[in-house]
This record gives sequence, structure tokens and C-alpha cells, in this order.
Amino acid sequence: MAVDMNVNNNVGNGTPQTQQKSKTSVDYQSFLKLLMAQMKNQDPTKPMDSTQYVAQLAQFSQVEQSVQMNTKLEYILQSSALSQADSLIGRQLTSADGKTTGVVKEVRLASDGLIAVLNDGKEVPVLPGVVVKQAPAA
Repeated sequence: MAVDMNVNNNVGNGTPQTQQKSKTSVDYQSFLKLLMAQMKNQDPTKPMDSTQYVAQLAQFSQVEQSVQMNTKLEYILQSSALSQADSLIGRQLTSADGKTTGVVKEVRLASDGLIAVLNDGKEVPVLPGVVVKQAPAA
């Protein structure tokens, strides 16, 4: 079974998660810098209410959690796609337009989904409308 793990966003080597965390960390640091600048430059006769600061921090925390949740959901979807890829190998696949048919030799996981490579070398994206059947006896 050959499953190509070289995906455009380097899934599997940890790079995106590391970059994601450092980017989130930078954004968090930027938020704190802006908050400090806002506190230093506010009008002393009309200071901002502390509840507004807490509300801003809570909003930023929600955004940060959403980013982390989206990353984890992407990994779950990719894991599901790999399970699907394993079940395609050795089966007969017909493209959604019906023009390409062949037995699946290998499946690659691309950033936009699965790509089945047939025995004749043709590549078929696994999209809605693709027909998968038991391969005919050789």
C-alpha cells in the first residue's frame, strides 16, 4: 500500500502545528502590546473600565481557541481521508465524469482531498460522483 504523505502543507512532520503555535503566540503578544499601549495612552479624565479590558481578553481567547480547534479538525479529516484511501487500493474506480476507469494502484493525500493513481498512471481526484467497485477478476 503506497500512500504519499507529502502534502502541500507538510502534514505529518509537525511543521504546521509548530508554525501555527508560534503565529498564535506572536498574535497574543501583539494583543498584549496593544492593550498596554491603550492603557498608557488613555484619557486620564475618562479611564477605560476594567471590564472592557477583560472583555477584550476574553474575545481574543475565543479566537485563539477557534484557531486551535480548526487545526485539530483538519487533522481528524486527514485521518479519515487516509482510512478511505486504504479502502480504495485494488478497487476499480470510475471518475465523476465517467471518462476515466481503472484499478487504483495508490492513493495520495493532497491538500484538497484524495487523488487516486490508477494502474495506467492516470490520476483521478476522489470527488463526489466517483464510482468505486470491486475490481474485475484478472
